[in-house]
Amino acid sequence: MGWRERKAEEVYSEAEIEERLREELPHWTYQDGWIRRKYKTSGWKSTLMVVNTVGHLAEAAWHHPDLTVSYAFVNVKLMNHAAKGVTAKDFELARKIEDVVQWQPGKEADSALEGTPDDPRFKYLKYD
Repeated sequence: MGWRERKAEEVYSEAEIEERLREELPHWTYQDGWIRRKYKTSGWKSTLMVVNTVGHLAEAAWHHPDLTVSYAFVNVKLMNHAAKGVTAKDFELARKIEDVVQWQPGKEADSALEGTPDDPRFKYLKYD
């Protein structure tokens, strides 16, 4: 059975996790039973905004990551504690976190939103 046939609470094998990360979340890694992502920020204010974004999404999804927070980065770790492994819930929340945190309004051709100015005083996130 491949990862596409898994039910929401079924734990993925290590090979399935690696395959799905390659296909869907290339900036995430698998290590020690968790899928992980490090977001680099421009400083404390940006770090707090990333933490609050992840916190809001996790609470809304009722699926909570482990976070490591420092001045210029946020590490996000996901694993389904009830299932004791990585499940579809982890991948869905990781995808939502990735989409929201990495969103850049100035990159959309028809957007009236210009995005953060390219000025060190206003830097926010170190986008991939």
